[in-house]
Amino acid sequence: MILNFFKVLVPTSMAFAIGIAITPIITHYLYKYKMWKKKARNEALGGGETPIFNKLHKEKEVNTPRMGGLVISISVLITTLFFWLVALILADDLSLKMNFLSRSQTWLPFSILIISSIVGFIDDYLVVSGKGGYIAGGLPLKVRVGYVALVGLIAGWWFFNKLGVSSITLPFDGDLSLGIFFIPIFIIIMVGIFSGGVIDGIDGLSGGVFTAIFSAYGVIALIQHQIDLSAFCFVIAGALLAFLWFNIPPARFYMSETGILALTTSLVVVAFLTRQVIVLPIIAFPLVATSASVIIQYFSKKIRGKKVFLVAPVHHHFEALGWPNYKVAMRYWILSVMFAIFGMVIAIIG
Repeated sequence: MILNFFKVLVPTSMAFAIGIAITPIITHYLYKYKMWKKKARNEALGGGETPIFNKLHKEKEVNTPRMGGLVISISVLITTLFFWLVALILADDLSLKMNFLSRSQTWLPFSILIISSIVGFIDDYLVVSGKGGYIAGGLPLKVRVGYVALVGLIAGWWFFNKLGVSSITLPFDGDLSLGIFFIPIFIIIMVGIFSGGVIDGIDGLSGGVFTAIFSAYGVIALIQHQIDLSAFCFVIAGALLAFLWFNIPPARFYMSETGILALTTSLVVVAFLTRQVIVLPIIAFPLVATSASVIIQYFSKKIRGKKVFLVAPVHHHFEALGWPNYKVAMRYWILSVMFAIFGMVIAIIG
């Protein structure tokens, strides 16, 4: 048991230290090459102008670099490969035990995190270059959603055909067999959680929220004796804390798609690996609420011709009401921790 905690805590601390060490290098190049939007967003997803959003964020949008998610993905990559290489070279009991890159638990979420980070980086590069087919540049929305759906299809197929998983666990009730429908359910959840990635946009917000979510699944995996997966989740949490160190107000950079795409796609795989996907909407409630606010706003404007929120996503609504951005972020942190604890309790006793 002590060695298991050691296996989780040491890589977590290493990921944090690496993130702190590499951030000055990354930010140097982000600012040197002005890796931010050259013009602020002026069109909403459902059409129309965005005067309130521009008033709140115009200066930040065009002067704060994107691609901050590099801190997270690079920290996770270096930490994971370090322990894998040490185990490969030394091959003694301790090094083999400390290696948490395993085919049964972490190869899939780790691969998806790195590949998705690369795709997200391409989107961010197109944004800062003013190219692409989206509102403010970048990969067209249908391309990004298509990529996420493809990841869900591949991961769902892997679970169904390679791991023999075709059911989900219902708290207090046992397993619910889905058969071949397991794969489309996987895709739907993958796309749904990705849509919550619009939570990025306020200094310190996304880093705190995702730290609570991955820490919760790290605890769940640890209790279920999925030690490799637990270590992976906490390594991501450690990298997120390093990112958050520089992302608190005033933010040095934003996570943007480089981080959001990587975190949301790997999160869904982690939830299915722990067989605790049912509690994902609870543990990741801030993501769900943020996505829901955008959907509600969109259909309200289309059907009623009126807005429900002053501006969507909902965290910008609170800003428009006069809340300082740091107050919005810190209250989201509090809610994230509470919902993460609530979800963990249901997962553990259910």
